[in-house]
Amino acid sequence: MPSDGVTAAFHARISTHILDTVTGDPAKDVYVRLERRDSDGWSTIAEGRTDDDGRLRYEVALHEWQAGGYRLFFYVEPYLGGDCFFPEITVAFHVHDPNRHYHVPLLLSRYGYTTYRGS
Repeated sequence: MPSDGVTAAFHARISTHILDTVTGDPAKDVYVRLERRDSDGWSTIAEGRTDDDGRLRYEVALHEWQAGGYRLFFYVEPYLGGDCFFPEITVAFHVHDPNRHYHVPLLLSRYGYTTYRGS
């Protein structure tokens, strides 16, 4: 893959970053799935795990990245431990302009989370 993360068939348009607000560290190796809503419901268009810095940048095929409804599914139980309050977190959002980059960070603790539209 080229160093800029772009190939002829793919463009990275969505990223996330998970920070553990208790320890102040990035949440490494967390499974995150990107889904798109269409007439048949939700379908997975990308998935992966956060890197050592708690980041994940998806490369989505151009025909799959368009205006519409999306959601990120974060499976945080393995990271937080079996007695965490929120084992899974789903963040739904709308893409209004598919030419813009969308960054959806997650601030995480054992008993709560916060998210926002980043840049």
